[in-house]
Amino acid sequence: MNNSVYSLSTFNWQKLLHEWEESSLVLPFLLDGLYKDRSIWEKHLSKKLVENIEKNYNLNLPTISTVQEAQDGTIKFLVKFIDGFEVETVLIPFHKRFTVCLSTQVGCAMNCSFCYTGTQGYKRNLSSGEIVSQYLLARKWLKDKSPTSLDPSIVFMGQGEPLHNVDEVKNAIEILNDPKMIGIGKRQMTLSTVGHLSGIHKIKDFPQINFALSLHSPFQEERSKLIPINESNRLIEVIQALDEIPLLPRQFITYEYLLIKDFNMSDKHVEGLTTLLKKRKAIINLIPFNPFPGSQWQRPGADEIESFKNKLVANKLRVMIRTTKGAEILAACGQLKVNKLARDKDARSE
Repeated sequence: MNNSVYSLSTFNWQKLLHEWEESSLVLPFLLDGLYKDRSIWEKHLSKKLVENIEKNYNLNLPTISTVQEAQDGTIKFLVKFIDGFEVETVLIPFHKRFTVCLSTQVGCAMNCSFCYTGTQGYKRNLSSGEIVSQYLLARKWLKDKSPTSLDPSIVFMGQGEPLHNVDEVKNAIEILNDPKMIGIGKRQMTLSTVGHLSGIHKIKDFPQINFALSLHSPFQEERSKLIPINESNRLIEVIQALDEIPLLPRQFITYEYLLIKDFNMSDKHVEGLTTLLKKRKAIINLIPFNPFPGSQWQRPGADEIESFKNKLVANKLRVMIRTTKGAEILAACGQLKVNKLARDKDARSE
């Protein structure tokens, strides 16, 4: 049964309690039992209600096929779902707390040339329950290792384009944010998109989380070499759609900029980024390219990276450099790949 209990919002639970002729007063105990301590159900829920939940919904989390740990503390999980497909979920250490990088699809349809995931093609969307359950798995693993750890923050930057699966991702965010359920703060969640325009137009209905655009070039033709969807979802239209997102006073849109040697780091690019972003509430996140097998691109040297950053700062742009983490286990940005089942299916279809 693939009807995950972790896809249900508070509103869904209220409807079910009404349908099952149960008092709405048990809802807090139901949710606490589901997300904190299952023994609460034994004390506060009727046997009939528990039987109804177990009969109609899958309470199991997906399984962890493998765990890899990098020397810098990054942990990569291969998470296996009920149909055998797998995705990679990554726990990334930062100064005060970990961040979980969640996948939203098995594979990805965007086919970006800088991304290992794109080489496997698109398999299917993840349900909101499968997205939420990745977080629950990673959090449980972290708490088992270090009980005093803070609940990790979230980035939707794993396998898949989140806004290509916009409805399930939106529902997952609402469940993760709901204080009655998991209670991750809105500002502790960031969604990254390559510029899926129809999905961006739906962002106004999301909780006010943080948003990031995979920019990588300020020029339409050049960006299309990296991100094929840029041909139909043109950069200027994407930027204008992002301008319409309501932001809090100290909130910015993050523009992720992959640093590729001899491609997008010239003075022309400095001026292009300045023209595009100087008057916007923008932070440029510089990401040195992370190599993967078969990639056509190269990573620039440390001096080149620092020089490019300094030129942007001199133009009064807000800039930071993302530290590469987990590269040795292919867990860094753009390095997540596919599971054996998907590879086998590809081979059989050729």
